[in-house]
Amino acid sequence: MYYAWGVPYEWEEWALQALAGIQPYEVRQALDAKQRWPRPGADHAGFRVLTIWARTRGGRPLIVAVHHIDGFTWKIIGARDMTTAELADFTRWEQNR
Repeated sequence: MYYAWGVPYEWEEWALQALAGIQPYEVRQALDAKQRWPRPGADHAGFRVLTIWARTRGGRPLIVAVHHIDGFTWKIIGARDMTTAELADFTRWEQNR
């Protein structure tokens, strides 16, 4: 279990193995970032996902997908780089925050 801002996150082994070119510490840094933009993600048959848009300490823009488990606990289910369009939206949000 990993904690960011007092929120417990769990991480399944399959989700760690599915990271493509992203290190686990970068995902943790994004979740720890002071500027995090939570955005609703996909809802597939009642399986809701929240995405956290943030930058790593090195400035890498990532989208981390999490799923609410129970209480305050969330499960990290994936992470990826932002597309060019997503990065433009995120940068605008950062500037207007």
